[in-house]
Amino acid sequence: MHETVEKILLSEEQIEEAVEKIARRIDSDYTGKEPIAICVLKGSVMFFSDLMRRLQTPMQFDFMAVSSYGNSSESSGTLKVMTDLRTDVKGRDVLIVEDIIDSGFTLMKLKELLGKRGAASVKVVTLLDKWERREYPVIPEYCCFQIPDEFVVGYGLDYAEKFRQLPYIGILR
Repeated sequence: MHETVEKILLSEEQIEEAVEKIARRIDSDYTGKEPIAICVLKGSVMFFSDLMRRLQTPMQFDFMAVSSYGNSSESSGTLKVMTDLRTDVKGRDVLIVEDIIDSGFTLMKLKELLGKRGAASVKVVTLLDKWERREYPVIPEYCCFQIPDEFVVGYGLDYAEKFRQLPYIGILR
């Protein structure tokens, strides 16, 4: 365990098991379809990669970097798209792959944006859900873990661009 991690919240094995389980649910729900899976950068990269390798459903991949915070810890109230899709979502089923949902604002705005672009459906799969912090009506269709309101790092999640490489999810000291 890294010295700045107070305790491991989710082990590498727990994450692997949850990703496998959620992949089976997604495969079942998307039988006969070919959705676009959108990785929300940067935090979702590890989860996205592991999830995509486990899916049997044919998926087109794309990537977005979005923020509602800018350089602040307070939401700006608008969604800023820093890296946009290269794929047209019009008429397509879209699966947003998120690392963590807390207030729900950014995800709510992202779903609205994809809907305005004509997506046939927009569903969300998240690794972590901090339900206690929810301020906006966003409920993911697929969720691996609900977690307490703690600052977590590892498995793609960072603090000041550090700790993303940890194979587990830990609570930062």
